[in-house]
Amino acid sequence: MTRIIADISVSLDGFVTGPDPGPDSGLGIGGEALHTWAFSDDPDDRRVLREATARSGAVVLGRRLFDVVDGPDGWNDDRGYGAGEVGKPAFVVVTNAPPDSVRLTDLDWTFVTTGLADAVAAARERAEAASAHRGEDLDVVLMGGGATVGSALEAGLVDVLTLHLAPVVLGAGTPLFTGGAPRTLVQRSVISTSTTTHLTYDVVGQLRNQQPPERASRQGEHGPTPQG
Repeated sequence: MTRIIADISVSLDGFVTGPDPGPDSGLGIGGEALHTWAFSDDPDDRRVLREATARSGAVVLGRRLFDVVDGPDGWNDDRGYGAGEVGKPAFVVVTNAPPDSVRLTDLDWTFVTTGLADAVAAARERAEAASAHRGEDLDVVLMGGGATVGSALEAGLVDVLTLHLAPVVLGAGTPLFTGGAPRTLVQRSVISTSTTTHLTYDVVGQLRNQQPPERASRQGEHGPTPQG
């Protein structure tokens, strides 16, 4: 079964980039520290990266992140999604308009201009086709940026949330969470390494009609408040 997995590195104070990110500054000031784990020799970090890459049937990313990875200082043979690992999934970019040109022509790019939900649906089709071809379940990975992952969570498009919690406080940058409806998460795994803590949650659903614990307790003791 193909799952939609939001997978992103985040600082202790909730930022997925440092200050002033952009095509010329990548992850912003200090943002490289978020991804130290991806270049680590720690065996658990390597295993997390290897297993995630192996299950990737398609990858969704926003336009701003695409402009970074496809820029002159972006991905190359040694640095990129699953660099050094086996396989290259299809990449689906959410954008208002396709770019005039693409530097990374060896990758399979699809540009979706009709919104995030359509991009996820297109990525699911690609992942399911890849699953059928390989004879194993493959997933859709939402790799970022923060606005894309946050919007997907808010829209109820995400089945699994994986956070790579870096031991760094950035102070400012691009926040992962900017409000929205509360959601219930079920913790599935915690892997602590020398560089990060890998956290995986099932996204159960949106919390509704929640009451403060004290009020709920009083109602339990005295019965519901009579309605006029």
